Amino acid sequence: MSSSTCGPASARRARRGALEALAAAVPTAGGVHVVNNNAAALLLVALALAGDGREIVISRGELVEIGDGFRIPELLACTGAKLREVGATNRCRPDDYADAINERTAFVLKVHPSNFLVSGFTREVGVSELAGLGVPIVADVGSGLLRPHPLLPDEPDVATALAEGAALVTASGDKLLGGPQAGLLFGAADLVHRLRRHPAARALRVDKLTLAALEATLRGPLPPVPAMLIGSRSDLFGRAEKLASELRESGISAVPVQTEAAVGGGGAPGVRLPSAAVSLPARFTAALRAGEPPVVGRTDKDRCLLDLSTVDAAQDKVVAAAVRAAAVT
Repeated sequence: MSSSTCGPASARRARRGALEALAAAVPTAGGVHVVNNNAAALLLVALALAGDGREIVISRGELVEIGDGFRIPELLACTGAKLREVGATNRCRPDDYADAINERTAFVLKVHPSNFLVSGFTREVGVSELAGLGVPIVADVGSGLLRPHPLLPDEPDVATALAEGAALVTASGDKLLGGPQAGLLFGAADLVHRLRRHPAARALRVDKLTLAALEATLRGPLPPVPAMLIGSRSDLFGRAEKLASELRESGISAVPVQTEAAVGGGGAPGVRLPSAAVSLPARFTAALRAGEPPVVGRTDKDRCLLDLSTVDAAQDKVVAAAVRAAAVT
């Protein structure tokens, strides 16, 4: 195997391809960079901009816990930065941020709570309101949405955050983008260059397979998650009717039903999407999960629902066969 295939040159090509695809996806970004996850992206920003003991201003309502018990405030504090918490858990106003700005402020951090929802007597400050504070605004949009999505009007996206004045935006490469686990960085060219040349950037870099997967996600066919989001809701019910009819011909109690689906997976918390499912007797839930291939439904009101929003139309026959097999076990 030649060095040109697996050596440094191929790594450079993979990185260039992924970064060019990322820049093309968000052309308003002055610079882009990729690290191994979104937590790493925030870590790198804090190290580069506030690691000398400067302050990061953040709302108390955005001191969130991410996966595996790790928490944003602890992640940031370990870099040597000082956290300046403002506002209350449920309400934060522009003056709260303005009153906290001083000569030690490195940046204001805006974190989207992408895996939970706070409702009721609440107030948060958007990027556009923060942009006039005179310090860099770093926006963690979390879920990896690069542009506005018609079905997710309240989900922050990279392009909008940049347009509203964010100096840097961090996001995940998986979740709503549907690609590999990675941390994506967008923003002013000088700041992104500063991040890329920080010593920690070497420790946080991603490998060629991740870069190749990210480029394919951005340039190739739509991955399953975004493809399922744009699927026709009326087509879903038609598929449910057809599948249920075929199962009834096999003597199985199956009916099509209108239902709702959740995005899940750390994106669009609280958003319910209209969907359609095949409703089966509750005993099918366990039987289908134990089958080959496993089919995961959910139990609702003593019925097993097979929601078709997460099933490719080409797999309907596979699902039908799995249900027939489960019926005789």
